[in-house]
Amino acid sequence: MTEGAQAAGGRDAAAVDRFVERFAAELTEAGMQRMASRVFAALLASDTGSLNAAELAERLQISPAAVSGAIRYLSQVSMVGREREPGSRRERYRLHSELWYETFTRRDQVLIRWQQTLREGADSLGPGTPAAQRISETAEFFAFLHAEMTQIMDRWRAHKADRAAEQATETVGDPER
Repeated sequence: MTEGAQAAGGRDAAAVDRFVERFAAELTEAGMQRMASRVFAALLASDTGSLNAAELAERLQISPAAVSGAIRYLSQVSMVGREREPGSRRERYRLHSELWYETFTRRDQVLIRWQQTLREGADSLGPGTPAAQRISETAEFFAFLHAEMTQIMDRWRAHKADRAAEQATETVGDPER
């Protein structure tokens, strides 16, 4: 995109590009693959939350192969879904609705599995051994995270419902909306 060009909706395209690259860098720093981070950030910044491979390649100035690899990774970790464009063989890549909720819920399930495996490992190492104590403490930590995550997700659902109710009330009271 050219400097100063306006993106859809009257946004500054250069500012959108900077956001995409900055957020992608944050995701990469947190451990996500670089190209997957860029593709995910581009999808997140699109109004529809959905783009095809050609659109992604153009927006990010990357090859179709790079898009394909990034989408493969994002699909494997359930951050994007694939759907066919009506009347076409092209696929569109779409962010899942409630993406963050689903992502953290899946992480929560991983924590449960890790906790169970660690407890079994601690039992097999023998009570009171330094390794068993270290592994037991790790299992305890994951149990704590699981309990906290459950409470956080419950509060998020309540917060989201409250916000939706407020927005509905504001829309009813404002005929311009």
